[in-house]
Amino acid sequence: MTALTLDSLAIVQILRKRGFSEEQATGVVEAFREIDAGSLATKADLREVELKLESKIETSSANLKVDILRWLVVTQMALGGFLLAALKFLR
Repeated sequence: MTALTLDSLAIVQILRKRGFSEEQATGVVEAFREIDAGSLATKADLREVELKLESKIETSSANLKVDILRWLVVTQMALGGFLLAALKFLR
């Protein structure tokens, strides 16, 4: 378990200036000390997730473009077939 590094006295003083009682301010500091810093996300963790998401978005975007082009080609071929059938029907 990684503990958070806190200036307990400074935090208590700030909380006291903001209207906390000594007991409340001390309780808040104690609660922060019990936090497992290992479970908190670091900037590096957030950057790693950001890069993974960007990669997934780029992949999804590329796949979507391929799907759109595929449907465009298929619909154009179908439209061409309908036009040829219509021309043959009219002759």
